[in-house]
Amino acid sequence: MGFIFVGLLLVIVLPVIAIVTAIGARSRIDRLEMRLAELEKLLGEGKKECAPEKAETAESIAATVVEPESEAKPEATQPSSLATEEPAPPKEVQAAEGGFEKQFGTRWVVWAGGLALALGGVFLVRYSIQQGWLGPGVRIFLGALLAAVLIAAGEWTRRKEQLSDLAGLPAANIPSVLTAAGTVTAFGTVYAAYALYDFLFPPSAFLLLGIVAVATLVASLLHGPALAALGLVGAYLTPVLVKADVPNYWALYIYLAVVTGAAFVLARVRLWRWLAVTAIVLGVLWMFPGIQETGALAAHAFHAVVGFSFAAIFLVAGLLYGPDEERGRVDEISSASLSAYLFAAASLVTATHHDGLALAIFAVLTVAAVAIAWRAEAATGAVPAAAAFVALVMTQWAARIQVEHLIVPAGHLAGAVPEPEQAETGLHLVLSAGFASLFGITGYLAQGRSKQPFAPMLWAGTAVLAPVALLMALYYRIAGFDRSIPFAALALLLAALFAAATEILSNRNKSPGLPSAIAIFAAGSVASLALALTLALEKGWLTVALSLMVPGIAYVASKRPLPLLRKLTIVLGAVVLARIVWNPRIVGVDVGTTPVLNWLLWGYGVPAASFWLAGNILRRRDDDLAMAVADALAILFTGALLLVEIRHYITGGDLNRRIVSFAELALDVSAGFVMSIAIERLCGRIDSIVYRVSARLIFGGTLAAALFGLLIARNPYFTGQLVGGSFFNLVLLGYGLPAALAFVFALMARSQQSMRYRRSPPVRR
Repeated sequence: MGFIFVGLLLVIVLPVIAIVTAIGARSRIDRLEMRLAELEKLLGEGKKECAPEKAETAESIAATVVEPESEAKPEATQPSSLATEEPAPPKEVQAAEGGFEKQFGTRWVVWAGGLALALGGVFLVRYSIQQGWLGPGVRIFLGALLAAVLIAAGEWTRRKEQLSDLAGLPAANIPSVLTAAGTVTAFGTVYAAYALYDFLFPPSAFLLLGIVAVATLVASLLHGPALAALGLVGAYLTPVLVKADVPNYWALYIYLAVVTGAAFVLARVRLWRWLAVTAIVLGVLWMFPGIQETGALAAHAFHAVVGFSFAAIFLVAGLLYGPDEERGRVDEISSASLSAYLFAAASLVTATHHDGLALAIFAVLTVAAVAIAWRAEAATGAVPAAAAFVALVMTQWAARIQVEHLIVPAGHLAGAVPEPEQAETGLHLVLSAGFASLFGITGYLAQGRSKQPFAPMLWAGTAVLAPVALLMALYYRIAGFDRSIPFAALALLLAALFAAATEILSNRNKSPGLPSAIAIFAAGSVASLALALTLALEKGWLTVALSLMVPGIAYVASKRPLPLLRKLTIVLGAVVLARIVWNPRIVGVDVGTTPVLNWLLWGYGVPAASFWLAGNILRRRDDDLAMAVADALAILFTGALLLVEIRHYITGGDLNRRIVSFAELALDVSAGFVMSIAIERLCGRIDSIVYRVSARLIFGGTLAAALFGLLIARNPYFTGQLVGGSFFNLVLLGYGLPAALAFVFALMARSQQSMRYRRSPPVRR
């Protein structure tokens, strides 16, 4: 046993002795190099002592020659400038200042050695545990001894460097590496003594970890960022390297709380943003191991609350001990630090299936984030992040499938057993109402408090989007996207509140960001009104509501010319188009058999009319991309309405039939010519490239369908299809009506003289 102890002691001490010996040798070499450079510099100055005498002789000779003064000055000044030029440093000094040899010999090797020492201390304890060589007390003692030796060696080398006054050696960061290795070993030793062997009670472990953290903080202030980086990463990795048989989450999170607090304090004192970001990321990642274990819920909640509190105290600019705040500026670190721990709390809620404690912690942190952002404008970016996490949590709850709901009796026994879905909505209804009020009221009251426009826009956007998103989540969970008058009334209430906010803010004195906030509230009012109509009407869908929003937003944009609103119409148009492509039926499977007056008229007619109206409103102020998109979607939805109504009429409501009959194709061609005529008529009144291109495309497609479809593929002469009566038959429908419409179109194109594909020559007048 004694030989093992001596061997382990030699393994610990010999690397330190080797590093110190290397430091001494390197110090003597650098001292000799610097003295040699000084001697060469003195010799170079001695050779040029006679230069001033030569310069005076040249001046006396030049004075006897009559020359312009402007030509004599350069000859007199040139020697003096060369004489005062310092000699170039010798190659030895240049090599000592940088180069691969310098980096490899004084920095990389030292860093590798320090990392080997830190990891060696941890793996030495682990290997001894696996082999059963040493008892728990000896293991902890050797770990503490190694930490003390490394820290003492780091402090000794730092003082020796200061006394020797060497210029090249401090770049190697030898004191920092040694101290960092000792710090990592100390963290691991205290943690192992508490979590593995129960040598320490929780208060004692907390006190010792706090002492180590404070010592690391002080050492980082002396040794610079190298120690901070290595010590922080090592501290967060220590629980991974030294594991306990049974996870003790309370011990882990107390340890991480001390480490995170020390890191945040150091980042605040030295203003090291990278250190704060690293500590935040590593701290949040430690939230996920074992997050689904119900027995560790309180410990996980403790970790989220402590991390959030430390971030608010030390990192948020303008709050408590945070850095100075720049008025009107939203700081990234201030907002991201709070948002990161809100994300951890939201993940805890979803992982524990909305446990009451997890929901309470998440709600408290959300309210705290809004309060902090109200107090410190630098953290305003955390407000929309908090609203997004709230919406995600509620959406996850709303979309969660309840297995017990599948066994509820149906038929005559329906209602005999209360549905669990209804029994679980009370708490979330209260939370949703509270969150909606929180974001809506604070978003409205925050207007006019900032000197920059970005923060008011964030508050206003959150005030509008959060209540609408929460309403939609509850609507899906309770009503299942079915007709619901109560939810329609809530949407109408939101529309009224947003409209009132728009009107009140419009009467205020204009402050930075207020016009954009007014536009956002106005858009929210229109959106909520459209949503109310959709929820109140039978078979109402979000597609119809979104399309109804477009003309409302266009109208607001015409009254308050804000580019943001015109861009919003483009986004909504893309969403409506994607929704119709995803499900062309829009309103459901059962569209009825009534020709024309069916749900297809509602599903396609309302979007078509909405975009026609929006295009006309947007055209009053500017001819831009928003107007072009509205016109294009209006034409597209009008054509789609005609085609689906024709198919619905011909097939008797079976929209899935794949065969296109001669009658259907004939009506499609006629509808194409009618649209070409109507758009060409518009081209004569409105100069729009969208109308011109659409007229060409529709006419070209219709002509191709007539030639290849009616004349070849579906020609009754080739297919043998019966055409009906002697005069009023399918031939008149398939060829006579399209021919008459094509003739009308040719006459219109001839008079307009706007298309190259017209066949008749222009009329000469």
